[in-house]
Amino acid sequence: MNSPSLYPRWIKPRIDEALLDTPVVLLAGPRQAGKTTLVRQFSERGLHYLTLDDELTLLSAREDPVGMIRNLDRAVIDEIQRAPQLLLAIKKSVDEDRRPGRFLITGSANLTALPTVADSLAGRMETLLLLPLSQSEIENRPANWIERVFAGEILTANPPVVGNELVERVLRGGYPEAIARPTVKRRIAWTRQYINAIIQRDVRDIAEIDKLEQLPRFLRALAQTAGQMCNYSELGGQVGLDGKTVSRYIGVFEQMYLLKRIDVWARNRLKRVVKTPKLQFIDSGLLAMLMDVTVKDAQMDKSRYGHVLESFVFGELLKHTTTADDNYQLLYYRDADKFEVDIVIENAAGQLVGVEVKASATVKDRDLRGLKKLANLAGDQFTAGVLLYDGDETMPLGSKLWAAPLSTLWGS
Repeated sequence: MNSPSLYPRWIKPRIDEALLDTPVVLLAGPRQAGKTTLVRQFSERGLHYLTLDDELTLLSAREDPVGMIRNLDRAVIDEIQRAPQLLLAIKKSVDEDRRPGRFLITGSANLTALPTVADSLAGRMETLLLLPLSQSEIENRPANWIERVFAGEILTANPPVVGNELVERVLRGGYPEAIARPTVKRRIAWTRQYINAIIQRDVRDIAEIDKLEQLPRFLRALAQTAGQMCNYSELGGQVGLDGKTVSRYIGVFEQMYLLKRIDVWARNRLKRVVKTPKLQFIDSGLLAMLMDVTVKDAQMDKSRYGHVLESFVFGELLKHTTTADDNYQLLYYRDADKFEVDIVIENAAGQLVGVEVKASATVKDRDLRGLKKLANLAGDQFTAGVLLYDGDETMPLGSKLWAAPLSTLWGS
């Protein structure tokens, strides 16, 4: 495996572009996704580097934010969610000097969800998202699966990755430090420490939660619902929390980019609001650890592994949306007759690609039921339906329907 700093990050050209015409650029994403490694490259170009993980810098930022910013011409400020009061000082500085590329800041929490922050830098800041490594970054293959499939092309898996090799990739996930660990045992140890660290430290920065000790158990309970519609009251009953608290805790984990609530696709956009969202974890390695799914488990129990695999595909597609030229939204489809499509990708024009995820190497006609229903309902908006499976052949399965290897996600 490469050292974490040697992987290409496809978001880097976007940062370059944004710094040319925007005063403040925020690189957001989960802790340990590689933000610091990436922004340090920009500090080598003459931007002063500060990290709020340094206690003295953090104290200065909290005690005298205006004084700290006043002394900076151009700067990289790492982990700014630890002192959000700096953002108002940055706004003041930028209003006096609107040169582009003045501040490159990083945050391990969704700053726009913090009170007062959303408005303070409106029109002055562009936000970019850096998630854990995608398989295409690990393999150094820059093709964007989503853009290609909307253009009518499925990437070539070269060579196809199937069976145990695929399972190992799925269970490994994309965090650079986890990937660098030599054994499964060491990766699990890293992941456990990672979860403990962000709950003990980062949650305190973004939310006032009295009983932090409840969160690890709650996160494990959430892992059991990955890829399923989330009933807050039911879930709360299992862990001794009321539905309102459950929704709030999920919001905190979502703010920290550990998971995401996915809306259901409906022709009428207003109807999406009232339907039940589905929960997806962003990193399959993290989810596998929380669910205790091993390579052996994946061979024995395809249904539990299937949830981790769906989260892996969701994560890969989400990473592709962050670097695509067009604007794409990830949704899911389920109707009253229980026809389902795991992931529905919608572009800005309302065109759709349906993606169904299958852990098996065998494709059956019934696996296409959801995609066919979605195609009928969406009509001309339906661009393609792709069944991603554990095989090595790309095959047409009818009008606009395809079966393709899971490893086309990082194809060329």
